Amino acid sequence: MAMAMALVVPFLCVSALFGLSFAGDPFAFFDWDVSYITAAPLGVKQQVIAINKQFPGPVMNVTTNWNVVVNVLNSLDEPLLITWDGIQQRKNCWQDGVLGTNCPIPPGWNWTYHFQVKDQIGSYFYFPSLSLQRAAGGYGGITVNNREVIPVPFGKPDGDFTLFIGDWFNKNHTALRKILDDGKDLGMPDGVLMNGKGPYRYNTSLVPDGIDYETINVEPGKTYRFRVHNVGIFTSLNFRVQNHNMLLVETEGTYTMQQNFTNLDIHVGQSYSFLVTMDQNASSDYYIVASARFVNESRWTRVTGVAILHYSNSKGKASGPLPDPPNDFYDKTFSMNQAKSVRTNVTSGAARPNPQGSFKYGSINVTQVYVLKNVPPVIIGGKLRTTLNGNSYSPPDTPLRLADLYDKKGVYTLDFPTRPTNAPPRIGASVINGTYRGFMEIIFQNNDSIVQTYHMDGYAFFVVGMDYGEWTENSRGTYNKWDGVSRCTTQVFPGAWTAILVSLDNVGIWNLRVENLDTWYLGQEVYVRVADPEGYNKTEMLVPDNALYCGLLKDKQKAQAPHGSESSSTPALRRGELFKLMLLLVSFAFVL
Repeated sequence: MAMAMALVVPFLCVSALFGLSFAGDPFAFFDWDVSYITAAPLGVKQQVIAINKQFPGPVMNVTTNWNVVVNVLNSLDEPLLITWDGIQQRKNCWQDGVLGTNCPIPPGWNWTYHFQVKDQIGSYFYFPSLSLQRAAGGYGGITVNNREVIPVPFGKPDGDFTLFIGDWFNKNHTALRKILDDGKDLGMPDGVLMNGKGPYRYNTSLVPDGIDYETINVEPGKTYRFRVHNVGIFTSLNFRVQNHNMLLVETEGTYTMQQNFTNLDIHVGQSYSFLVTMDQNASSDYYIVASARFVNESRWTRVTGVAILHYSNSKGKASGPLPDPPNDFYDKTFSMNQAKSVRTNVTSGAARPNPQGSFKYGSINVTQVYVLKNVPPVIIGGKLRTTLNGNSYSPPDTPLRLADLYDKKGVYTLDFPTRPTNAPPRIGASVINGTYRGFMEIIFQNNDSIVQTYHMDGYAFFVVGMDYGEWTENSRGTYNKWDGVSRCTTQVFPGAWTAILVSLDNVGIWNLRVENLDTWYLGQEVYVRVADPEGYNKTEMLVPDNALYCGLLKDKQKAQAPHGSESSSTPALRRGELFKLMLLLVSFAFVL
């Protein structure tokens, strides 16, 4: 995957001109035009979302504590927000890119995100957060490198590859939206993409001729880091590299206990990175496979992504059957045991030199407990909806955080139930009232028939337990209180529960959602309000000067002339002007 073009500028130059208040670390500037392009990854022409005409979008390559500035021009025909999955936005939920904190960028407008990757390392991704848009693309990687002064618990790889895997439909995202709006199921995907490309033609009856596929070029004897992100819609995928071991080293910002896998289940929204050594004889190329899990194998055969690992001394093309997946497609116990085996390397540092195990989460008293139960979709008011504890979230026109700032009452309620109730399901904007500097236990109870993955913005949490059946108070006796993995997205198996612990030390309003796009779209999310009793602005950054306003605050918004790349209007700020401004800034810095 190509790295994003960025202009990196010393902090002092930027702060001198703009009075910015971020720490004295470099700034990385990105300039993005988000637009539609026509592509045919599975052989059928369709509309996909690209960044600077690139699908998938570029990989942002930054370092711990860098300040990131992304000018986004919305050249789509509908509103847009970009969210930065796993970037914690410390004290700065204004940049989170979800409807609870941001008004959408209207078509033809631009908006500039400005955030710091504070005290983080690891492998993440960004994507458009509105209206099923991720099903059309618009996603890309975020690689946060360690600072040079911080040791890494493995040798420097000879190369670094990013792989986006995910299920894919040949229908446009607008058509998928209509299916859900009509109360229907999306059905079986048309395939799996790897870096926006279809499968290698490993089977002439399953894969049509002429499909473009991904090739990873490597040198024999060398070791490469593979950062793998499941950016799909709802399908769990089993990832494997033919005849090669994958040494797991990191997931979503945590260095893990290192262990070899021949295959690993990666659920929607999850990110892992592996070290893979090119130790085979290269008699031919090798398959890289991502295939659907927990489905009818005979019906879902087409839902398989295949890329090629090509040694420079390869003696021929890959051929023959794909490497075997786990023995039983329905064996969720195997998958759960895999998940439980992923643990934190407690002796290694990460963004800071102190060991990851320094935070003794297992000895901290829990101050709040929420049991969040999801069930199969239900009909509420004649519409198909999904719920958590009987609540189906519907975003109000005014973002929650802006409503708080301007004291707009009635936008949301702080009455989200701590446990499942017998009350009739309802649609609304009920919010969890988190206690600042509290320690929250959240139990996800999945009473649906498919794997759900849950993500929490603003935080990394500790995955301390998972099992089948209904969670009870006695389940705490099975918790891992020492080296549970710290991450931002966790799987919850059907008919099972997963428990997490999270330290609420980041002021703001934060999205807690299912990453499965269909169930998220239908309402399976909630927000957690974490307010400082002394006032937000004591421990939170001020609302940015360029904030967009909508809903009850729409009168505060100044108009922009539409200037998307498809617009003929005179631009207020054309794409590329940010770079011109930064080049002037660099010139000014040299004069100084």
